Amino acid sequence: MTSPSEHRPRPARVEVTGSGSVSATPDVVRLALGIRCDADGVAAALTAAASALRAVSTAARSHGVADRDIASQSASVQPRWDKDGTAVVGYTAYHSVAVRVRALGDLNGLVDEVAAAAGNSLVIDGISLDVSDRAPLEVTAREAAFAAAKAKAQQYAVLSGARLGRVLSVTEGAVAFGGGPMREVRLAMSASDGGGLPVESGEHTVTATVSVSWELVPE
Repeated sequence: MTSPSEHRPRPARVEVTGSGSVSATPDVVRLALGIRCDADGVAAALTAAASALRAVSTAARSHGVADRDIASQSASVQPRWDKDGTAVVGYTAYHSVAVRVRALGDLNGLVDEVAAAAGNSLVIDGISLDVSDRAPLEVTAREAAFAAAKAKAQQYAVLSGARLGRVLSVTEGAVAFGGGPMREVRLAMSASDGGGLPVESGEHTVTATVSVSWELVPE
């Protein structure tokens, strides 16, 4: 036996997708640094890398970078082979460290100090820009996405001779972050190079999408 609700007709509805976005100027610079040191033996390579890493960390701290913004990522030691690939001629120690700079204007000075401290053993694997707190941007983007969906649904309601009723469903889509410039460079810097790395901040954009279904009520 079926219940009365099973015979109830499905209400007329309109389902649309809306998107919204909001932009902000990045306020964080993320540096992916590496220390690469060659030596005849494993111990010597590790000692040189450790010494260079301490110098880099000290230089970063003296430039105002907090301890929590300096983090080791990985470390390795690999043999170096001769041109024929048959004999080991030495070893290379590599240590990667992430440094977070919370003011874009501090970047050039920091890079100069770190490069002077580490010399030719410094490698810059990447520089990227970020927004420290994305949550408020996501909230604003969702609000804009819902408003866009509602405006679209209202247009369809008018075109169909009806008006919007209650919301029947809300399905969030992807929330994407990006759009700002990213400088990805890999180079060895000597202490005499100086001048830092000019980076333009641009803007990063958070985009949200949402699918919303409204009941259509006859006028």
